[in-house]
Amino acid sequence: MTLRTSRRIAIAGLVTLLVVTGCGRGAAEDRRVRIATGSPTAVYYAIGTAFSGIIDRELPGTDASVLATAASKENMDLVARGQAEVGFAQSDVLVTGGAPAPGLVALARVYDDLLHLVVRADSPIKGLAGLKGKRVSVGARGSGTTVTVGRLLTVAGMAGSVQRRDLGLDDSIVALERGEIDAFFFSGGLPVTGIKKLGTSVGIRIVDLSEWAGELRKAYSDVYVVRDVPTSAYSLPPVATIAVPNLLVVAETMPEDLAYDLTRLLMERREELAAAHPAAERLELRAAISTLPVPLHPGSARYYKSVKP
Repeated sequence: MTLRTSRRIAIAGLVTLLVVTGCGRGAAEDRRVRIATGSPTAVYYAIGTAFSGIIDRELPGTDASVLATAASKENMDLVARGQAEVGFAQSDVLVTGGAPAPGLVALARVYDDLLHLVVRADSPIKGLAGLKGKRVSVGARGSGTTVTVGRLLTVAGMAGSVQRRDLGLDDSIVALERGEIDAFFFSGGLPVTGIKKLGTSVGIRIVDLSEWAGELRKAYSDVYVVRDVPTSAYSLPPVATIAVPNLLVVAETMPEDLAYDLTRLLMERREELAAAHPAAERLELRAAISTLPVPLHPGSARYYKSVKP
């Protein structure tokens, strides 16, 4: 073998190595899964963190991580911009007038978010009308809570009738404890850890909002329903409120095999997710596919068909 031939072989081998190495890096980057969640003391974060751990453990070559966010609206925007691969979002944030947000599809319906209106136990506020003139946290900007509350106050003719505070869950809890606000809204699955802890430090009540579900359906979307907050959630008398389905959403451009794998792990590891937060106990096959009008990702649809009884 001549020196020139040896050099050619060496150069060819180096080029091959660089190409293979480059392809490997690209594949690893393609398997990054950033999960947009919410406040560290709320449900999205608890379930998202558990899901991230499952993905890391069971999908080799996939790097999963959790993003703490303002929740639904910000999550939807992050997924749409490619700054997160997966996001938890209330369906009312995703759907307006019956039309789903363009470019986003669902892996599953996870559970229902219930709208909490939290006041101190000795508060004179007994219903939505009692908020007139009061200092009220309507949720952090970029949250699903803000969207739902904005619509609620609009249909009730109270859009300009409260002293609005744009606080997330954690800041709302502190503000109510200190007497800096009179009430706060938060939309989340049962039980919301931060609200449960607040109930042990100060006396609280959850205000009934169920009478407004019909008005929201008429004005905005059929996604609004009535759900009960049972005594078991916060050791308080049962109360009814407005609820919206909660979806796990991704970009419609997500590779089909990845969407299939994420959906499979979501359903097969339900018990592990439920150990992270009881809201995940509501994950079950029949409910999971009920994401309309937001369509299922083709990879998710393929998984559900494969396990259909």
